[in-house]
Amino acid sequence: MREFSTDLDQVGGHYALVAARFTRSITEQLVAGAERALIGHGIDADNIHCVWVPGAFEIPLACQRLTQIRHITGARYNAIIALGAVIRGQTPHFDYVAGECARGIARVSLDSGVPVIFGVLTTDTREQAERRADPGAGDKGGAAARAALEMAGLPIPKLID
Repeated sequence: MREFSTDLDQVGGHYALVAARFTRSITEQLVAGAERALIGHGIDADNIHCVWVPGAFEIPLACQRLTQIRHITGARYNAIIALGAVIRGQTPHFDYVAGECARGIARVSLDSGVPVIFGVLTTDTREQAERRADPGAGDKGGAAARAALEMAGLPIPKLID
């Protein structure tokens, strides 16, 4: 059996973060973790762009638009990282927002062929979200960035060229 994997420090490229403003204090931590992870694996800070949207429900459309444009250098984004938090409340609103956000992100990724990473926290409490977002603790933003690098560098196209 032949196995293929990605050397995260050899990927390079351009990355977009799509961040939900509704839970801004949490999302800012996710963004910080993602940015730190990308830079730590050799991505130039100038090749990382962050687009803020009102909330998690709006993330898929922003991701879709980013798959359709070229970065200012003429290159397409190698991957897009969706970041935010949907915290359960006392109404079914959580289920609709979280479900449609996840479904939309998956659809954009599959339709475009661009890796779109689901870094949106879905938690029962704000405290859970804060722990998972904290770059010094859960660092889910960093984990999402590493997933983006891995998917962007996946050598599958080299197998079929």
